[in-house]
Amino acid sequence: MSERWKLPRVVATLETSCGRPEPPPAEGPFELILYENVAYLADDERRSSAFAELRRRIGTTPEAIVAAPEPTLVQIGRAGIMAESQARKLRVCADVARNQFDGDLGPLLKLPLPQARKALRRFPSIGAPGAERILLLTRSHKVLALESNGLRVLQRLGFGGARKSYAASYRSTQDAAAAEAEDSFDFLIRAHLLLRRHGKQVCKTSRPRCEACPLARGCAYALRARGRRT
Repeated sequence: MSERWKLPRVVATLETSCGRPEPPPAEGPFELILYENVAYLADDERRSSAFAELRRRIGTTPEAIVAAPEPTLVQIGRAGIMAESQARKLRVCADVARNQFDGDLGPLLKLPLPQARKALRRFPSIGAPGAERILLLTRSHKVLALESNGLRVLQRLGFGGARKSYAASYRSTQDAAAAEAEDSFDFLIRAHLLLRRHGKQVCKTSRPRCEACPLARGCAYALRARGRRT
């Protein structure tokens, strides 16, 4: 079996192969929270379009969300499914920001990582991985943020290992990859965005496109799949 890929080489290979993906169009922690909640089960293009419409028609401050007409929030949420539920979640996001953080999430970002992560999880749809994503993209904490797609890519490449719970698997994989990461926001953000895109487009949950993967030569999953076919 080929030697496992090291994380810096994974990142460089994905970037050379497919270019650098754009980060989300949201700016700051509250906008990133709204971006996660604006449309449920929408692809990146539809979610970004819905967020742009939210920003243009309503605004992205807690006060603007509270004052927004319900039908407008629902209409914007129709970029995904369960639009009424997402409209309620946007209201909850605004209420949490105003009532628990006085409308300003800036001080939250300066907390130590465990406290900052815990505080962000008070918002709808923000679990530990989502909180770490916000802390990374706002350049508040140097953490290798992973969501399900990036996590799957790294696990198939041999980082970490399967555990009884998703949280344990996440931490195991994150720790193994973070040990090889460059200590810079630029690298960590590139890694997050590239791994996420690769998992969505190539290294899919079912029927991954191993034949089109630039990492297949050193991928434990691809090598096992090839062995099953021969």
